Amino acid sequence: MAPIRSALVGLILSTPFLLTTRQARAASLQQVNDWAVVGLPSDVSMYAYVPDNVADRPPLLVLIHYCGGTAPAVFGQARGGGIVQAADEYGFIIVVPSSGRCWDIVSDKTRTRNGNGDSHAIRQMVTHAIGAYGANADRVYATGDSSGGMMTELLLALYPDVFKGGSTMAGMPAGCRGANESGNGGGYSGACAGGDVSHTAQEWGDLVRSFYPDYTGPRPRVQMFHGDDDPLIDYNNHSEAIKEWSNVLGLESTPTEDEGGVRLGMHQATRQTWVGECGMPVLEAFTSLGGDHGPSDALFLADHLIPFLGLDDTGPVDPVVVACESQGAGGGDSGGSDNAGGDSPVGDSPVGDGSGALSADGGGRPLNADGSGGVPGADASGSAPNADGSGGAPGAVDSLGSGADAPGALAASPGGVSAAALGDGPSTRATDDSAQGCSVALPHPGAGGGSRWDWLALLAMSGLLRAARSGRSLGSSVPD
Repeated sequence: MAPIRSALVGLILSTPFLLTTRQARAASLQQVNDWAVVGLPSDVSMYAYVPDNVADRPPLLVLIHYCGGTAPAVFGQARGGGIVQAADEYGFIIVVPSSGRCWDIVSDKTRTRNGNGDSHAIRQMVTHAIGAYGANADRVYATGDSSGGMMTELLLALYPDVFKGGSTMAGMPAGCRGANESGNGGGYSGACAGGDVSHTAQEWGDLVRSFYPDYTGPRPRVQMFHGDDDPLIDYNNHSEAIKEWSNVLGLESTPTEDEGGVRLGMHQATRQTWVGECGMPVLEAFTSLGGDHGPSDALFLADHLIPFLGLDDTGPVDPVVVACESQGAGGGDSGGSDNAGGDSPVGDSPVGDGSGALSADGGGRPLNADGSGGVPGADASGSAPNADGSGGAPGAVDSLGSGADAPGALAASPGGVSAAALGDGPSTRATDDSAQGCSVALPHPGAGGGSRWDWLALLAMSGLLRAARSGRSLGSSVPD
């Protein structure tokens, strides 16, 4: 039997079956424990994705979910847009906050640096990731959709010394709140969602500067996406945000470049670009013409997001900072100091319930601002997806705008349009490892979800085992 065992071991090691094993053990989204400090919201948790091949002093991207979303769900959206693949390619780390509700954008404590609100919780995750994973404190960025886009803009305003840039989808100007709205609630502003809040560029800029009045360093660059037919977060927020950030960044109201004919998902789009004094784009605004909330067919598109944030550059210094230093421009503090010891808690009052604020889940149902009511993350048919974003309605359209006609399309998009949450759209089925907070795609044989070699390897393995049991070596009829 010894020759049979030797042949069996040798053949197993030489087959692509080993690739399948390695892939199963590859990097995945993991929940992180013991990251918080006393006083932060108790329902906020931290997840992280650390690629197998991490860059030296890797950049850090904070990925923030939509209203009613979760870390696994928004991670699925980011995978559909190519962000996770980019992390694998360039070696940056992704931190994913999770609350299962709308992020608190309007309360006084979340609008206060280190004020024990949701914003402070996310900033603390950055501090933890820098210490735990060796992430580069000078290369921290944020992105989010819907409620996550709003939080991204607020973080850029509150912590310009931490974040070098951000990319938002269907967000709001940082600090947007109606005149009659209390600062004690959670969620986001119903007045802003309805498009009823407008200020001058100077007023918006002064609001941002008031969040950190002593800060004199460079400000983070901003990229924004919005559909001009968004039924949930009025497109007026996009125009107001342009006024806000152009003022904060010291830019003219007229863009450096105004480009038409851009393609975003299934829609034509326009792109406005403002170039800063160092010759680099520092403000970029995309309008999806006829685009819905999200826009749902253009979420986390790596082709646009990665180069704007410079995540395809693995150097130790942010590319815009490099450009400014090479020209002797930019002035002031270069930012990026993590101030890891500066997150002292200032109380532990509970997160407000956000009564009266406007929101909606993925199926268009009204929600309270804390994410209650309706079915968080439900797909267009009204059925709620699993935590990993699976379970969407057959025939939905994935986040890249491609048809998902076969049953099993994955729903993770807040607009009732499914995202290809785990990479292979309708040809994969998803399982959720709830203990680890990670999602794994399992290929269907013959459905395009897995490599042909994987299945051939499994068949070969099966044949080897049968041969071993029968006392025959593979390809031989001579007993051992």
